[in-house]
Amino acid sequence: MAEQKAPEPAPAAAPAPSGGKPTLFIILAVVNMLVVAAVGAMIFLNRKRQASQTTIQQVINAEATQEKKEQENPEFIGKLVPLDTFLVNLAGSRGQKLVKVDMELEVSNTAVEKEINTIMPKIRDIIIIILSSKTYAQIATAQGKDELRNEIRDKVNLFLTKGRIKRVYFTEFIYN
Repeated sequence: MAEQKAPEPAPAAAPAPSGGKPTLFIILAVVNMLVVAAVGAMIFLNRKRQASQTTIQQVINAEATQEKKEQENPEFIGKLVPLDTFLVNLAGSRGQKLVKVDMELEVSNTAVEKEINTIMPKIRDIIIIILSSKTYAQIATAQGKDELRNEIRDKVNLFLTKGRIKRVYFTEFIYN
């Protein structure tokens, strides 16, 4: 006798995915992209930094070479840029002491000469401020005039990008 088998129940439908697997996949993909982007950024910044260091080092070497040439031949006078006359009240004199100064700037190249002519109002302004901040006692001696030359040179060089001023020459220096 044939036993009749009871029909087997139909397999239960597969459970619906809980959604955890695709979410985990998306999170891993995003983290992977962030890691790749971070590594790429580090490589880019490292190459950029190396390029800028090379450029800075080249500039330093070029300036050192230029200074060495100037020291070997200190008698050489470069291109001179004349400035208009300065007539300024000295500090602490309440208008009783005036200084009249004519000067010329020795420049390192022709590009800086053009730059000086372009920013002449700034240069005149800083020189007037420097001169008017000095007292008669500070500029009456040769040492005082040398310090004034150096201060003018250093302050004006702060404005320049295409070269520099090597020396400042006073062509007329009168005070009363």
